[in-house]
Amino acid sequence: MKDQTTLIIGANSNIAKALAVEVIKANQSHLMVITRDSHFYQQDMFNNSDIFSVADYQESTIQKTITDLNKKLTAPLSQVFICHGLLHSEQVTPEKRLQALTENAFNEVMTANALTPMLWIKNLIPTFKHKLNQKQACKIVVFSARVGSISDNHIGGWYSYRASKAALNMLIKSAAVEFSRTVKNVKLISFHPGTTNTPLSKPFQKNVPEDKLFSSEFVALQLLEIVKNTNIDGKASFVDWQGKAIPW
Repeated sequence: MKDQTTLIIGANSNIAKALAVEVIKANQSHLMVITRDSHFYQQDMFNNSDIFSVADYQESTIQKTITDLNKKLTAPLSQVFICHGLLHSEQVTPEKRLQALTENAFNEVMTANALTPMLWIKNLIPTFKHKLNQKQACKIVVFSARVGSISDNHIGGWYSYRASKAALNMLIKSAAVEFSRTVKNVKLISFHPGTTNTPLSKPFQKNVPEDKLFSSEFVALQLLEIVKNTNIDGKASFVDWQGKAIPW
């Protein structure tokens, strides 16, 4: 039996899948994943993992899923990856100018990128306070983006996406202040993966230099190394794929 657990939420993204594979290959942590599409996790390599399929990410679903997860948790959580992210869809396109901003698209992007990750963290708080986890340091990673940095915004555009990632960063910073008093064994990390060769970035890869377009496997390995080398310090961190700090 493994003595620690890795949890991946929103586990159907390319980077999430790569993370899951690397966790299995390392064979040091029990794997739990939460996903709306569990097809990838039907492979034999995940036979001993706990796979939670969900229909949506409403808070009632989140609450039930965490309850179910806690019933199966036999080793403390050591790392949690929250991989939600929405940049574009059939209904949503990053706005190049303010006139393109719409209420529906803004709300959809803000919910996916800022609210939903925080609802997972909120509902995990009792898990971190449980006696099983009290002595275990845990790092929680949420997928942010460099464009969420207010001080680094020099070109504008992408109103909804930028705002949602900036909001996520502020929520993470606020939660870290609270956790420094109430859940001292948890570290919160906002992570910018760089431009990764995934469906999310596909329409925007044209002007990306070849050496700056990363594979999901590369990003997963970088992230696992960053988490491994990050200390619990009662503060939130905003870092890129190299582990370098990004200005908030």
